[in-house]
Amino acid sequence: MRRYGLRLPAQAVGICGVALFAPMIATSAAEQQIGAPPETLNMRLVGYDDLQGRSAYQPTIHHQGDRYIAYVGHHGGTPETPKPLNALTGQPEFNGTSIVDVTDPAHPPYLAHIPGTPGNYEEGGAQMTRVCDGRVLPKGDPNKTYLLRVFGGKSHQIFDVTDPAKPALIWQREGGLNDTHKSFWECDSGIAYLVSGVPGWRVNRMTEVYDMSDPAHPVKIRDFGLPGQQPGASGPIPEQLHGMISLGPQGNRIYFGYGTNKNGVMQIVDRDKLIHGPKEPTGDNLLYPEVGRLVMTPFNGAHTAFPMLKMPIAEFAKDARRRARHRDDRRRADPQRLRGAAADGVVRRCHDRSASDGDFELPGAGSERRFLFARRPFRHARF
Repeated sequence: MRRYGLRLPAQAVGICGVALFAPMIATSAAEQQIGAPPETLNMRLVGYDDLQGRSAYQPTIHHQGDRYIAYVGHHGGTPETPKPLNALTGQPEFNGTSIVDVTDPAHPPYLAHIPGTPGNYEEGGAQMTRVCDGRVLPKGDPNKTYLLRVFGGKSHQIFDVTDPAKPALIWQREGGLNDTHKSFWECDSGIAYLVSGVPGWRVNRMTEVYDMSDPAHPVKIRDFGLPGQQPGASGPIPEQLHGMISLGPQGNRIYFGYGTNKNGVMQIVDRDKLIHGPKEPTGDNLLYPEVGRLVMTPFNGAHTAFPMLKMPIAEFAKDARRRARHRDDRRRADPQRLRGAAADGVVRRCHDRSASDGDFELPGAGSERRFLFARRPFRHARF
C-alpha cells in the first residue's frame, strides 16, 4: 500500500479551499432560524449592497484616486432569474461584473454592471476580476485604471475603468475557449497568467501566459500545463487547473493549484524559466520551469496555493526533535529531486474531504524517497 508523507519546513504555502468547511457550514446552516439575528465574532456589519440580486464570486477592492472601488465577479444566473434587472439601466442583464464605490462602507453606491455571458451558475457570468493602475503597468496610460475579467467560460476581456461608472471595453481575446477561471495579473510587470481552456488541450483549464503591460495590446507568450494535459499527449490526464498566485519578478515563483476537490496537485514554478524558457508544449518543456510538485491523494484538491513565506509554524516551536530534523532535511533537500513543497515552503492542506490527519509522499530519484508528515493545525469550530 502506498504511503504519503509531508515534512513541514519554516516557510508556508496555504492550499485552501472550501470543501473541508462544508460539513461545518452545513451544520451551522441547519441550526439557523429564519428571522434570527446574524451571528458575528470580532466583527460587525457596517453596510452592504445586494448587488441587484446577483451571486458574488470574486471581489477585488481597488484604491482608485481618493476612492475605494469594489469590482465583483458574478456566477451566471438561475433558471428562475437568468437575467436580473439592472436598476441603473432598467434592463434585464446576464450576470457579469458589479462595480461598487465602497469608500464609505455604510453607504456604498452601486456604480455600474457589465453584463457577462448567458448561462446559469458556472456556465455564465464573469466570475473573475483583477485590477491594475496604468501608472504601475510598464506600458499603461498613467492616467487610467484597467479591469481584467473573464467573459464567462468563453474569453478574457480588459476594460478601461478610469471612470468606474462608465467601463469601456478595450480588448477581448480572439477565439473561443472551453472554459476560464481564476487568473492572476502582475501589475508591476504586466505579465498575466490566464486560466483558459484552449481547444486541443486535454483539459478545460490550463494556463495562457500573456504580456499585458500594454492593456490595449496584449501579446501572448505561451501555453502551460502539467505534462499529459497538452495536445497530442497520451495516457492519464492530470486534473485541470483551478488558479495560480505569482510572487512577481522579485520572488520568481508561481504557485499553481490543480484540482478543486480531488486528485490535487500543487506545483511551484520558476517564473523566469516559464516566461523565457522553451515555449512548445512538449512534456520536457512543460517540466523545465518546475521547481517542486506535491501530488495529493485522490480525495484532496489543491484549489488555491497561497504562499505565506517566512511564516513561523507554532506547532513546531516546542518540538525540538522535529525542528532539528526539519533543519537537517532542508540542508539535504534537492528541489529538483524532491519535487515537493518542501523546496519552497510548507503546504497547509485546507481542501480535504476526509478532514483527517495524513501524510504525503514526495517522489524522489531512484529508490530514494522522502516523507513529510502533516497534522491538521486546527480543529473544527462553529461559524
